[in-house]
Amino acid sequence: MKNVVFLILILISYIGNSQSDKLDNFDTDYQYREDQFYASVTYNIINHKPSGVSQSGFSSGFNIGFIRDMPINKNRNIAFGIGLGLSSNSYNQKNLLIEEVANGVTFTIIDEDDYDVSKNKFTTYLIEVPFEFRWRTSNAEDYNFWRIYTGFKVGYLLYNSVKFESETLNSNLYNSGSFEKLQYGLTLSAGYSTWNFYLYYGLNPIFDSSLKLEESGIEMKPINIGLMFYIL
Repeated sequence: MKNVVFLILILISYIGNSQSDKLDNFDTDYQYREDQFYASVTYNIINHKPSGVSQSGFSSGFNIGFIRDMPINKNRNIAFGIGLGLSSNSYNQKNLLIEEVANGVTFTIIDEDDYDVSKNKFTTYLIEVPFEFRWRTSNAEDYNFWRIYTGFKVGYLLYNSVKFESETLNSNLYNSGSFEKLQYGLTLSAGYSTWNFYLYYGLNPIFDSSLKLEESGIEMKPINIGLMFYIL
């Protein structure tokens, strides 16, 4: 993983230097980029839940990072972007018990009334690389503008936790091998100025595809909906 991150940093640096060389071909007014720090807050939905599994409470997510802007036209309002960031995402559910047993991790649908559950959630922490195609109405002097950024994001799982607390059973797992290490999906960010609608649609399952719940595969995927804030 260290080698992957190192190669990504080299790529960002190389692209940035190449773009800087090309800037000499434009007037000074057009020598700007929309390089940006970003932060997002999201409400997290579990997509493709197994039959009988229910979500509960507010499942939240948080993302921070930096995106390098690479304009591809003279007006510099169309660009590609590549970045590096971190994310934390929690998912609360009512009746899915994720528990470590002697032969590994098991997934069981429970009757929550039998357990009097007070907390039941899992959380993932990832390092992420977003790729974007960017359109906006900005120029070198106007920083309040409309934007539509679409793209693809790849994340590598750094850490995870599972917490189940009830009157009859407490179970905590940390850095469980039941999660998929590589997470990826589609992204959309659209809005005006600092405030933007944000959507992440996960394309692969959160958990290892070899795991089963009542003889069926666990195909749960994330959908994260919220607000994206771009900070110059």
